[in-house]
Amino acid sequence: MGAAKKPAEGAMTLAEMKEFAGFAASTQRYIRRSLDIGLDRDDAMARWSRDVVEAASIRAQARLYRALPEIRQRVPDDADLSQIEPFLTPLTTLAAFDLGQGRLISFSAFRFLYERLIGAEVRPWLPSAFCGAAALPHLHPEVRRKLLQSISEAAATASGWSNRQPVFYPKWVEKVDTGSATLSH
Repeated sequence: MGAAKKPAEGAMTLAEMKEFAGFAASTQRYIRRSLDIGLDRDDAMARWSRDVVEAASIRAQARLYRALPEIRQRVPDDADLSQIEPFLTPLTTLAAFDLGQGRLISFSAFRFLYERLIGAEVRPWLPSAFCGAAALPHLHPEVRRKLLQSISEAAATASGWSNRQPVFYPKWVEKVDTGSATLSH
């Protein structure tokens, strides 16, 4: 059974890598930065901060992302209305921050990031959090329009979601100088 599962995992990893590669470079950078902060990988400030404005943004993001462990624990199992507010309110707040940074310019980029920050179980809730955050007045009306138009009808009205956890978690990769590489045995 293990051998039969391997090709499917490889195909899914490749599909996730292709999806990530289809995002703009600034979106890819923001997703990697956000994963470093949200998953406590590496030193995000040292790796991603290029100036004082970006450093302030990273500090603000890190403060907001401190809510991630609680959000992960509060993902509702069903549509129990009593569970929605303590979960969806902080999730929408995080989404509003991330969308306000101007790097997640589509629902697919938002979904890609949040599936990795929180897990597959968040999928049914992502359209609500995205639409709620994308409609907030802190975004320019044209940005709101583009974001809201980026969610497909299928994504907004899906009757079910996969519970398969993502497998590709993009990270920073140092450039390697291949011009002077030599082979040694």
